[in-house]
Amino acid sequence: MKVLLVDDQALHRMGMRMFLTGQDGLEVVGEAVDGADAVRQALRLRPDIVVMDVRMPGMDGIEATRQIVADVPEARVLLLTTFDLDEYVIEGLEAGASGFLTKDSEPGDILSAIRSVAAGDAVIAPSATRRLLSRLAGGLSQQEPQNLSAKAATTRLSAREHEIFVEIARGATNSEIAATLHLAESTVKSNVGRIFNKIGARDRVQAVILAFHAGLAPGSAKH
Repeated sequence: MKVLLVDDQALHRMGMRMFLTGQDGLEVVGEAVDGADAVRQALRLRPDIVVMDVRMPGMDGIEATRQIVADVPEARVLLLTTFDLDEYVIEGLEAGASGFLTKDSEPGDILSAIRSVAAGDAVIAPSATRRLLSRLAGGLSQQEPQNLSAKAATTRLSAREHEIFVEIARGATNSEIAATLHLAESTVKSNVGRIFNKIGARDRVQAVILAFHAGLAPGSAKH
């Protein structure tokens, strides 16, 4: 698994590289000093994972995420932020990042997050998901074209998939969904994959945002 590190502070990059080097199945293939450099290197190196600082001079991590997701669709972006779910992180998640961690996270948590994002999961706790929805409900990104498009996407879901999608929108994990709907966790997992495919979501973060626009998430407007 190829990893690209992006941070304007050399000390942070060095520390991350030292920690990740030698981890089973991981290879740090490059480092970038800002967003523009990250986009250039992502195009050249085609990493599986981009560990992206949010706040950098010049092109920040949000715009870099947007461009990388568009130009290197196989790459997954994990944001690193100083503050838990600040407005920059919300913009980054909407831009296509697969999750976020704070910079003071334990090394083991960062490693686990990288592996989870690589596997197609999103790294965002249910409590953070609910705060994300709260911020969205406060007026961020409520655009009618997005709402209509999201609603159209949800019409492709079966009744069972719709039930599971509503639980995803609440921030529930696969195990929590299985318990609520009295299903095997393996059944939930396979349904989640089909749901993401039908609605065009890369991961849980994008699914939650789409659910908000479709009026299915807590705090979202019904249209």
